This record gives sequence, C-alpha cells and structure tokens, in this order.
Amino acid sequence: MLYWNDGGMNGWGIGPMTVSTLLLWALVVLGVIALVRYLSRTAPHGPAAPPVPPVTAPPMLPTPEQLLAERLARGEIEPDEYRARLATLRGAGGPADSG
Repeated sequence: MLYWNDGGMNGWGIGPMTVSTLLLWALVVLGVIALVRYLSRTAPHGPAAPPVPPVTAPPMLPTPEQLLAERLARGEIEPDEYRARLATLRGAGGPADSG
C-alpha cells in the first residue's frame, strides 16, 4: 500500500523536492555570505570604525585687553592712545573719570 508506482517518484514528488533542495542551497549560500560579512566587520584586521574626533573646548574669545594690544601691534593706534584705553579698561581713572 505504501509503495505506489513501484516506490518510484512521480511528478508530484519531484517538484516539491526540487524546490526544497533549491531553497536549502539558497539558505546555505546566504548563511555563508552573512557569516563572511559579519566576520569581516568584526575582525581586527578588517576596516576599523571611523575615529571619533577629540572633544575640544570652544575657541576662547580674545579679551578686550588682547584686542587693544593687537590694534597697537598692527599700528592702528599709537602707544599713548593704547595706554589711555588700557587704563580705562582696567578702571584706573583715565580721562573719562576726571569730570
């Protein structure tokens, strides 16, 4: 009773067997590809993650005294004007305090 057609396989058996065999091999190939990609990503000799830039402090803004000194160095103001403005910045009672 179990051995119809002399135990041979007819068209209804060959079709599902062919499809399932193809699916099995497709899964094996995809598994190998996924494994290779995973190992190449995590291997020490593989491409490394991009370096993280170091955390730096925001650039310091120059103080008013530094700006004044730069203007003197560029020749925009005379030394007498520099000293007067510097005294005003420091609160030493320049010409503005005389009145």
